[in-house]
Amino acid sequence: MSTLILGASSKPQRYAYEAARRLLAIGETVYPLGYRAGKTAGSLDILTKFPTEAQIDSITLYLRPSLQEEYFAPIVALAPRRIIFNPGTENPQFQQRLQAALPQTEIMMACTLVLISMGEY
Repeated sequence: MSTLILGASSKPQRYAYEAARRLLAIGETVYPLGYRAGKTAGSLDILTKFPTEAQIDSITLYLRPSLQEEYFAPIVALAPRRIIFNPGTENPQFQQRLQAALPQTEIMMACTLVLISMGEY
């Protein structure tokens, strides 16, 4: 399975960094996407452009709502099985637009770290 982390960070104290680390630990293929190049989870290169050729199963958002809109078309193009809005990223209008464009996609308001720790990721 593969996960795109939207809002990846090179700072170990950030939740997106911890999500990358834990996703790798459970065997996920991780595509960290952020505004700045760098490393996350120790060794992963942070992408600055959407991985258009990748098969993405899940997208987990770590972007505040005001930064999400520019990613609408690339998210729709990837057509993931699931999109997770982590705490602080809730955006009802954006979620509704995504659901309308991707009716087969599960859109969740959840915490990726909690899902992993409960074995439900």
